[in-house]
Amino acid sequence: MVSFVCFMSKSSVFSLIFVLSFVLLCCCFIEYNFWMKIVSAEFVKSVADIKQCPILGLPEFAFFWRSNVWKSSLINMLTQRNNLAKCSKIPWKTKLFNFFMINNSRVIVDLPWYGYAKSWEKERKSWLDFTQQFLSTRKTLKNTFLLVDGSILPQKIDLEMIKCFMEVWIKFSVVFTKLDKCNQKDRIKNQKLFDGEMKKIWFDSYERFFVDNVHWKWRDELLSFIETMV
Repeated sequence: MVSFVCFMSKSSVFSLIFVLSFVLLCCCFIEYNFWMKIVSAEFVKSVADIKQCPILGLPEFAFFWRSNVWKSSLINMLTQRNNLAKCSKIPWKTKLFNFFMINNSRVIVDLPWYGYAKSWEKERKSWLDFTQQFLSTRKTLKNTFLLVDGSILPQKIDLEMIKCFMEVWIKFSVVFTKLDKCNQKDRIKNQKLFDGEMKKIWFDSYERFFVDNVHWKWRDELLSFIETMV
């Protein structure tokens, strides 16, 4: 009789553990889908100075880009909003930091273009200094995504920006965009070449993502990574 009671007691403990584990798994699943299903996405503010940046107290994820990498399309694709991020016809005139709130719990920061235009050289240095200050000191910033055109060969300007990130210990990931603009063979070739260049300046593996703006491939993977960074 005592043995039976002990057996029942152990069974109850195992049952309780199973139920709690199941409930925890369901909670994680619900949280994951809450992020994956974009409930709300809204523009918060545009700023041109570090002192004007909003203090929202929420995890922030910055997107840093150069000309013609479909940055606006990527943000709109991630948030499932067609016109949330606007695309400037003159990239080097994009000097503002744009803040977008997602699901009232995450913030996307659209950083200025880091390309080069001789006529804007002085102003470009000013907002690049602002960008570096933001990326280096912003306490709520969880990660910076560097957008790279994956349909072409590795670009010197992208690799130089990665070097800058490493010099000041800025946490970053690389997002290869425009993959629908090349076939699989060229994509693999460009990726291998980029990996080879990265090994020259970065001895460890780096976090990378791929984006197809036509078919929305890999969208869930990128959003899931953002969730794990919180």
